[in-house]
Amino acid sequence: MPALIKSLKPITSLLIGLLTFAIPAFSQTTSRSQDPGEVVRVYTDLVQTDVMVFDKQGRFANGLRKKDFELRIDGKIRPIEFFERVTVGTANEETQLLAARGTSGLSKAGTPAVPLDRGRTIFFYIDDLHLGVSSMAATRKLIAGFIDAEMNQNDEVGITSASGQIGFLQQLTDNKTVLRAALQRLSTRSYSVRDFDRPAMSEYQALLIDRYDRGVFEFFVEETMRQNQFMGRQTAEGIVRARATSLLQQAANFTRSTLAGLESLVKSSRNLPGRKLVFFLSDGFFLDNRNSDSQERLRKITSDAARSGVVIYSLDARGLVASLDDLSVEAPFDPTGRLASATLGELPASQDAMNALARDTGGRPFFNSNALNIGVTKALEETSVYYLLAWKPEPGTSDTRKFRRIEVKLIDRPELSVRVRRGFFDVEPTADGTSAKSNKPATKTPEVQVREALGTPFPERTLPIALTLNYVSEPNNRLLLSSSMQIPNEFMSFSSVDGKRAAVVHVAGTVFNDQGRAGARFGERITFTSPAGISSSPSGDSLIYSFPVFLGPGLYQVRVAARDEKSGRTGSAHGWVEIPDLSNRKLALSSLIIGSTNRGSVMNKSSDSSPVVDDFSLSVDHQFQHNSHIRFLIFAYNSRSSVSTVPDLAAQVQVLRDNQPVVTTALKKIPTEGVDLDRVPYAADLSLAGLSSGRYLLQVTVIDRASKTSTSQQVRFGIE
Repeated sequence: MPALIKSLKPITSLLIGLLTFAIPAFSQTTSRSQDPGEVVRVYTDLVQTDVMVFDKQGRFANGLRKKDFELRIDGKIRPIEFFERVTVGTANEETQLLAARGTSGLSKAGTPAVPLDRGRTIFFYIDDLHLGVSSMAATRKLIAGFIDAEMNQNDEVGITSASGQIGFLQQLTDNKTVLRAALQRLSTRSYSVRDFDRPAMSEYQALLIDRYDRGVFEFFVEETMRQNQFMGRQTAEGIVRARATSLLQQAANFTRSTLAGLESLVKSSRNLPGRKLVFFLSDGFFLDNRNSDSQERLRKITSDAARSGVVIYSLDARGLVASLDDLSVEAPFDPTGRLASATLGELPASQDAMNALARDTGGRPFFNSNALNIGVTKALEETSVYYLLAWKPEPGTSDTRKFRRIEVKLIDRPELSVRVRRGFFDVEPTADGTSAKSNKPATKTPEVQVREALGTPFPERTLPIALTLNYVSEPNNRLLLSSSMQIPNEFMSFSSVDGKRAAVVHVAGTVFNDQGRAGARFGERITFTSPAGISSSPSGDSLIYSFPVFLGPGLYQVRVAARDEKSGRTGSAHGWVEIPDLSNRKLALSSLIIGSTNRGSVMNKSSDSSPVVDDFSLSVDHQFQHNSHIRFLIFAYNSRSSVSTVPDLAAQVQVLRDNQPVVTTALKKIPTEGVDLDRVPYAADLSLAGLSSGRYLLQVTVIDRASKTSTSQQVRFGIE
């Protein structure tokens, strides 16, 4: 595939200016403020559900048609109004989901189009309230392996835990640095249910006593009386029951926290596009209907998963288990064998909830295997394709709080197996068990709406915002981070102001460190003016706003939000950036800053034939036209090593798609004559000729041949 890369020599002052000031295509006036799948969903038109079908070898069964399926809701056959095969993580998936709901499509001012090659949405939910030391080690190893080997270029992944110990890094991201930092925060928690009386009673034995298991109950009553010679039977029975109840109430608190965290994750992912895959890792826990609300919470999670398009795969982190005996606790001496006989069902009982969560959401459990990575790989394969079915709800059911059971069967295809969700609530129940009513939302000021958009767990897409973060080291060695946001004109509402077409937008942003502490803030009310003669919102031009701030080394997240004043549409965007510590004298790079060339010629030269930057336009959304050119800029820091005072640097450029290189250049020497050796610049033009539409990764690797060290920087871009 032909590709053109030509070297350029950027000017430092020009680059700093580009990052500090972003001028929109048309004039603006500002007033600065100093104040620092979705796979089952109920709609009025159609209800939809996802179905996976497999043959006896476990492969997805392709080629099925609508007439091959029979759909029943609460036992009644319902006609299938919509049927289509869907591939997860594509732009088509969101379009197909919209069609299955009976909506006509996207409007100009509606939800923005999903980017090409959107990628998968994957969560790892770690039940660290029920995870032992060895299981935590296995879990960390599993997720690290996934990040390194199985995470695709456009995937977005989140690592969350029941205890919340991951903190601010518990977010969905495509940044592997953030994910590895989140993984480092996972540690074993000593949350366990303990009984300090003798003989020691386990949680499962307490559960059996609560369920009137006579053998276990009699054993503990007899032992209690034996150790207290003058105690009567009635008193001993009361003590045993009280011990069991105390243990179960302790356990119920941990189980409630585990399920509440999972419920929050599932519900909050509702606005994310397409199907979401959740891996639930735990050592298991017991379902106790008398002392907890675990059964009701499981059904609520099942319904939330249906509404959010979430499929859960449960992985038992204990692996292949021989015994659940706690070796740190002295086991009761039982010559009669009553305890041993009664606790044979302990392992499957501890897996019941995990099994239910997986089966009822359309996934499946992966138990009794030390190769947890096989379970992850299999889940990714199984959930990559599904059939989408939609039907009309029965009249008069929209205001009821009833759990609807879904059944899908294949007609005359006994060799195939069907996996489908268990069901959903017609109306989402509230925390007190009543049905949620659609009340009129309270009136909020624009400032409050923008502030709320900044705090959402996932970006709001109603008003689409592109965000790019670029950092460079200034000549005084201060590190400058520029946060640039872009809003397409077609999503802003224009009206006549003093004879001109103008739109008013409120923008705001905050910089957070990796602990979630807020630092620099900005807020603006921007009047964006269109050119004369344009009678509607212009297409192809955008409002661009940049906010510069000086920061120290570290991992940061920038959150920005905007609200169109006339329409009330609000959007937000999140971005991560890692600023290196240049004081360690190790080879480091600035951000890889990309833009476009404004003229037909790609590169111009001065009279002395030395290449210079000419007509560079910074790209915020990183979207380029087919057969156009990208111009990229980067700085190398700490290039002078103890081996040589004169840097010997070379650069290699790669373009990747789906983790596979489609463009690779040979090593090219970076000229250092006449430049600041503390910040050696490198720039080049990259031709996109021959590259198809989609999402790509541009990677520049700089090698210091004197010290034999190297480092890389990456940036994502798309071709329309």
